[in-house]
Amino acid sequence: MRAMVLRRVGEPLALEDLPLPRPGPGEVLLKVEACGVCRTDQHIADGELPPPRLPLVLGHQVVGRVAALGEGVEGIPLGARRGVGWLGGTCGACKFCRRGQENLCPEAEFTGYGRDGGYAEYTLARAAFTYPLPEGLPAEGLAPWLCAGLIGYRAYRMVRDREVLGLYGFGAAAHLLLQVARHEGKRVYAFVRPGDEAAKAFARELGAVWAGDSTEDPPEPLEGALIFAPVGELVPKALADTEPGGVVVLGGIHMSPIPPMPYRLLWGERTLRSVANLTREDAQAFLEVAPKVPVRAEVEVFPLEEANRALEALRGGGLRGAAVLVP
Repeated sequence: MRAMVLRRVGEPLALEDLPLPRPGPGEVLLKVEACGVCRTDQHIADGELPPPRLPLVLGHQVVGRVAALGEGVEGIPLGARRGVGWLGGTCGACKFCRRGQENLCPEAEFTGYGRDGGYAEYTLARAAFTYPLPEGLPAEGLAPWLCAGLIGYRAYRMVRDREVLGLYGFGAAAHLLLQVARHEGKRVYAFVRPGDEAAKAFARELGAVWAGDSTEDPPEPLEGALIFAPVGELVPKALADTEPGGVVVLGGIHMSPIPPMPYRLLWGERTLRSVANLTREDAQAFLEVAPKVPVRAEVEVFPLEEANRALEALRGGGLRGAAVLVP
């Protein structure tokens, strides 16, 4: 099979021919239909999030068809469309797994990080960590659901009881979550990179009641804020934009350092919290909601062999929505 392989951090991915993997017990082999390109992939490739092993196939927003079953896999027919996200496996026995926090499992495996991912024509996944996907939608439109949607939805659930929300960084996750929030009657304010008029127009097109530079003040205090841009300087800004009792959620796996800030920004019983990975329950909840909205991903499609160009487009901030690789 062909795959785009990370050999050394900081260097371009290499197109290589690799042996077709065989599924072990409890695994499925998926023929990849599409794989989303995530900001986390960029952080891994650049060494900001050092990979646990090299070489490595990136990609954790995988839409595929079941091509082979490992020993013990039941209830998943050959040819079924399944999705694979960031959480690739857990121990199932630690205190975090037992109390419903498998996202914090110390033995967790992550797709495209510890396990090879979807920047390839085929990929292996633990069957219990794959999700059924609808047949009536194109694969490239479903791929962003598997991370931008799933982890974004976990972040959104932490402010779902609030009516006035701010989204900082208007990329793959924010453009999906805005659709869900508007469907549920929220007033949403979008904050974008200063001067990015195209992103402002895109946010307004999707239903944001206001879109402005991340340096601007919103027209009214926020009740909740979701930060998807990996920019630590946005944390004190979001706290300042949020009313007393508000919640600020950091939705990324990696973020630049948060600068020193006065205690008054946090005072007033504001809550600052992070999102770590996701649980399978988060995935099931989002995949139930998304078709009802319906959530539509805006995507730019790249051939598999142009994964480096897709990552560079992500670095440059010029994407409208999400980048997706198609073998």
